[in-house]
Amino acid sequence: MDYKILYQDAFPIVQATLQKGESIKAESDAMVTMSPTIDVEGSVEGGLLQGLGRMLAGEKFFFQLLSARRGPGEVLLAPSIPGGIIDVELDGSYGLCVQKDGFLAGSQGIEVSTQMQNLTKGLFSGEGFFIVKIKGTGTVFVNSYGAIHAVNVPDNEEVIIDNGHLVAWPDYMSFTMEKAASKGWVSSLTSGEGIVCRFRGPGTVLIQTRNPKGFAGWIRKLLPPPRG
Repeated sequence: MDYKILYQDAFPIVQATLQKGESIKAESDAMVTMSPTIDVEGSVEGGLLQGLGRMLAGEKFFFQLLSARRGPGEVLLAPSIPGGIIDVELDGSYGLCVQKDGFLAGSQGIEVSTQMQNLTKGLFSGEGFFIVKIKGTGTVFVNSYGAIHAVNVPDNEEVIIDNGHLVAWPDYMSFTMEKAASKGWVSSLTSGEGIVCRFRGPGTVLIQTRNPKGFAGWIRKLLPPPRG
């Protein structure tokens, strides 16, 4: 599969060229245009339980499976939220953990499932008790709210990341949840941060430059008060 990520500066889109017999899986509403040689159908990868797990992780129950069955063709794919798109090549040696709404599409050989988090991470991470887990060999397209920035963490070093800015991280990286301010919970809450994630390297964490919850709070301030 050949591909390009177009318009990286603003509102990017994935242009994928499929040869006959190739296919790509995507979020259920990701297809923008496709060639007449492409067939699209709904797919529940992994069966009913995996579909339900994806819903609990904030993803959709069905995938789109776009297949070039009658000859080569082109597909354009776009996320539903404004932000960046990045391509990640997986070689099968590790998996990728992705925030809810972060998976856009994947080539053949990519498997999308869910992974349950422990009680602390489920309650405070902002992602719930399930996160999306991607493994296999191939290309994964991950999208974000805002631009995507890669934070490279050297071996035995740490970085603290606001949980609202997390996009994706390799499954071999360990992280813990903690309060943002060292002086106590009141200081953490009044700082506007609350809970943060402490990642230990080596590894690369993908973050987004905007926080969806922060934007939602800004929108609420602009709305007129409800009528009594």
